[in-house]
Amino acid sequence: MLDRLAGLVLRKPKSVLVLVLLFVLAGGAVSQTMTKRLTMGGYSDENSESHHAAQVLAQTFKQGEPNFMLLVTDRRGIDDPAVAAAGTALTQRLQREAGLQSVASYWTAGKPAALRNKDGNRALVMGTIAGDFDTMLERVKELAPAYEGRFQGLEVKAGGSALMWHENTETATKDVTRADSIVFPVLLVVLILIFGSLVAAALPLVVAFATMLMTMLALWGLTFFVDSSFFVINVTTFLGLGLAVDYSLLIVSRYREELRKGLDLPEAIRVTLRTAGRTVVFSAVIVAIALSVVLVLPFTIFTSLASSAIVTALLCALSSLIVVPALLVMLGHRIDKLRLIKRKDAPAGTTENGFWHRLALFVMRRPIPVALLVLAFVMVLGLPAKDLKLRLPDEQVLPKSAHAAQTAQILRAEFNTQEQQVIQVVARGVGDPAARGAEIADYAGRLSALPNVARVDALTGSYVKGRVAASPDLTNYRFRGPDATFLNVVPAVDGLSKAGEDLVRDVRAERSPFSNMLVGGAPAVSADTFEKLYDRLPLALGLLALGMYVLLFLLTGSVLLPIIAMVLTMLSLSATFGALVFIFQDGNLLWLVGDVIVTGAITWTVPIMLFALAFGLSMDYQVFMLARFREEYDATGDNTTAVATGLERTGRVVTYAAVCISLVFLAWITSGLSYTKAVGIGLPLAILMDATLIRGAMLPAFMKLAGRANWWAPGPLRRIHARFGVSEGGEDAAGDPRAKEEPVPAR
Repeated sequence: MLDRLAGLVLRKPKSVLVLVLLFVLAGGAVSQTMTKRLTMGGYSDENSESHHAAQVLAQTFKQGEPNFMLLVTDRRGIDDPAVAAAGTALTQRLQREAGLQSVASYWTAGKPAALRNKDGNRALVMGTIAGDFDTMLERVKELAPAYEGRFQGLEVKAGGSALMWHENTETATKDVTRADSIVFPVLLVVLILIFGSLVAAALPLVVAFATMLMTMLALWGLTFFVDSSFFVINVTTFLGLGLAVDYSLLIVSRYREELRKGLDLPEAIRVTLRTAGRTVVFSAVIVAIALSVVLVLPFTIFTSLASSAIVTALLCALSSLIVVPALLVMLGHRIDKLRLIKRKDAPAGTTENGFWHRLALFVMRRPIPVALLVLAFVMVLGLPAKDLKLRLPDEQVLPKSAHAAQTAQILRAEFNTQEQQVIQVVARGVGDPAARGAEIADYAGRLSALPNVARVDALTGSYVKGRVAASPDLTNYRFRGPDATFLNVVPAVDGLSKAGEDLVRDVRAERSPFSNMLVGGAPAVSADTFEKLYDRLPLALGLLALGMYVLLFLLTGSVLLPIIAMVLTMLSLSATFGALVFIFQDGNLLWLVGDVIVTGAITWTVPIMLFALAFGLSMDYQVFMLARFREEYDATGDNTTAVATGLERTGRVVTYAAVCISLVFLAWITSGLSYTKAVGIGLPLAILMDATLIRGAMLPAFMKLAGRANWWAPGPLRRIHARFGVSEGGEDAAGDPRAKEEPVPAR
């Protein structure tokens, strides 16, 4: 197949490039409207109890979680008559806004203590923006600037989850633009250092830019079939950039090597696609398998990210196999034009004196001490990972300058409750709620007496610590519906913390007078999310291990090497997670990443996304090496020679590829969002650790200790491998000694 592709590119390179250009232009056109087809939602399980509770609240009561607030400050004190009059007027103005529900404030809700701060100079106005997630974002974009500032002498700040998600979106969009402006110049400099030639260095970036726009076209089409998260753009843009540069690097490096060996241009293209091209195909499959397991998690954000990233990886491989060879045909020997760095080319086929060859022999002479030393270092780095805590995103993921973050910080410092994180208890089939007032009052009182409950609001009034705190007024009628009622349980702790999740379980366990109960609200969403996540993770990890094992066996024919490869990848990931906990959860080394809000936990999407991406990319590089090791072992029959020679022939290019893709994601450190910074630290750390300590020390040491057992498989499996197995060189190249040479950029 790759030979036929080479023939097509050699015959019609201009036609190929014109066709690609049309797709690039189409991708550029649809990318302008891409954000309108994406959602910022997708963080909840649509089959969960909390999701069903939210649906009932919206349909039956026209209610939702409080998602918009105004923080009112006046140094005269919030109980001053003039301040109270202005606060009431502000509340009434907000009540008249279209699309807002359940608007109440300290002054209109009976002056509850929970809606005032400890010093008595701040109070809250709360409300719910109705509609779906994207409608909420559009509405808050209008409301926040309309109310912030001064109102009849009051100082007013906006906040709430609706504003948080809006500022989240705005920050993420700016982050992508800024990171793009950083990544391309840096990559150009690195590629010039690798190739020495400006033309050769620019080619991967041209292909990457074209691939990114074609990926946008594919993702735009994907939005017609599946719901897609807004963060698809961030992840797939940079994943596509990194993979396109990596794949182009492999192909261009191999092509230049073949030219140095004296091959003419057509034959150099054919050999390049048979060898480096096959590696690119394997790489895309590896990344796709690693990301596909995320599809078992029932959250739109993960299913959309996984499906989009899979499409991105496969499209990167396809475009690299078509666009790069077509450009190489057009450029010919001019690929080395505009040489900025002069180097003496290494003799073709030289391996014995290379750095990676010497390193492998050094390690294999002392496998046990080296393995123990590196293992101890990695385990120390990974030790903090045992304390990993996850939480859903809230205002604290934003930069401290964000309005929602500033308001949330004041609430946490000065208020005793979490008004925006209420637990909503919905009861259906109750008949006339007014006729069951005694039962509702008793139930609300018992809920208010639970540990970590600040207040319970119900149709019959407000309750604190088992007693009536306020009689019902007009605002309490919102709890009455046709054949239904609901209660708001206001937590006294962070509703998204472990204590908040425990409170949800306590509420669900409390004896209820109603048989048809649903518990929702942000804390319930958090509890349901992590319950489902931990329930599905074993399946996801099992599928990942099985898929990787099968593919690695088909590449190596060994029953042991797939296990070694996966164990080593898990070691590098444990060290990465340890670093994330040490920096972002515990708040160390913040000077390295910028001033972020430390919450004592990590946004839950980070470890999952990081695990899938890092596992796929790390295994990708290990597969590249193991396939070469197998080739060398088949040729020599000697384990030590196979490892040393294989590492030398793959080491340099794989290192270059790892550096390039690490630089792409390292630009995310400049983000204003803490979870984006975490990926920007974690993914490069995992890849670079795998490219140095794991590949340069642990892998040769393990393979030396295993000896010939590396290549053993029982008879039936050997026959399966003989029939279905693949190799980096492939059948077309198996008899060509040139096909055993891995691409090595001129030095």
